Amino acid sequence: MEQQRTISGSSQSPRSPSSSQPFLSVSVTDPVKLGNGVQAYISYRVITKTNFPEYQAPEKIVIRRYSDFVWLRDRLFEKFKGIFIPPLPEKSAVEKFRFSAEFIEMRRQALDVFVNRIASHRELHQSEDLRLFLQAEEETMERLRSQETGIFKKKPADLMQIFKDVQSKVSDVVLGKEKPVEETDPEYEKMKHYIFELENHLAEAQKHAYRLVKRHRELGQSLSDFGKAVKLLGASEGNALGKAFSELGLKSEILSVKLQKEAHQLLMNFEEPLKDYVRAVQSIKATIAERANAFRRQCELAETMKLKEINLDKLMLIRSDKVAEAEHEYKELKAESEQATNTFETIVKLMNEEMERFQEQKTLDIGIAFHEFAKGQARLANGIADAWRSLLPKLEACSSLVEN
Repeated sequence: MEQQRTISGSSQSPRSPSSSQPFLSVSVTDPVKLGNGVQAYISYRVITKTNFPEYQAPEKIVIRRYSDFVWLRDRLFEKFKGIFIPPLPEKSAVEKFRFSAEFIEMRRQALDVFVNRIASHRELHQSEDLRLFLQAEEETMERLRSQETGIFKKKPADLMQIFKDVQSKVSDVVLGKEKPVEETDPEYEKMKHYIFELENHLAEAQKHAYRLVKRHRELGQSLSDFGKAVKLLGASEGNALGKAFSELGLKSEILSVKLQKEAHQLLMNFEEPLKDYVRAVQSIKATIAERANAFRRQCELAETMKLKEINLDKLMLIRSDKVAEAEHEYKELKAESEQATNTFETIVKLMNEEMERFQEQKTLDIGIAFHEFAKGQARLANGIADAWRSLLPKLEACSSLVEN
């Protein structure tokens, strides 16, 4: 079902593009498999409705594939430092699951959540990359994807060099040749500890939610098999006992269907939201890593500036002809250092705001997920109890006949 969202992120009743209040509504619909073999992929219709003046039309429909969503995520992560970029669902490498109806629907739902989180974010919804994603033709998107120069676009030889540099850096730290530069802010340490703990707890809850889904499905299949066997047993009897067995088999098959439906609801409304928040926490950890890089960059430039300043003082003292060149280098470095400090301070400010927003949204979303879980389990338990209870008089009557 399509859902309208304002730029504040709250769900609203549908509005026409003539509405005076700004709104941006996005829906990811109609997944279709295209191509064959290893070249096969799923395409989606992305429908945008808005009254933002910077958009081409009040309504636009484009076709997108998973790699287009990856492009958008990567672009936003590169440009919006300090903001928690919404996570994408992982890409399944297992062929038999990649194109199953259930996986496709889970992927579609997760992509819809992803793009609507961006569209409802007070900063991200203004992104030019989001506008391109929602409006550009397929050929344009294909060209934009091919222009990406991120780490995953590099040649194997370049990647090997990156890994060697990282390995060398780690070795230097381990051997004591270089000490890692890290923040010592207690509040920041507290936040990092909370995020790492949250990831562990969410992952554990999601693991057991998966087991619950599996258990429901296995029990449903067992009831289905049992129902078929008991119905055959009833047919061979052909009397009151046979009729009772047949009804027992029928009830078992009906309950099997209930269990399979509940397993699907449990998957979509409980396990998937938990998995989504595991991914969200991993996205926050990526932002933490960016903050650490910005802090180290700021410290490195500050240290280099001190050395440049000492060198400049020496050159001025001996009246060297290199003073002008050194002064120019110092000014450039100072400007770069100030920019690095501003970048770091901006990331800190944005992360504090994002953590507050994340906590509020997490409380709401996880609360809904657990409410849906409890409601579903209660519904299933009542359904099972009612089904067996309705069968008891017939089974008791059958027992009475045997006793008489």
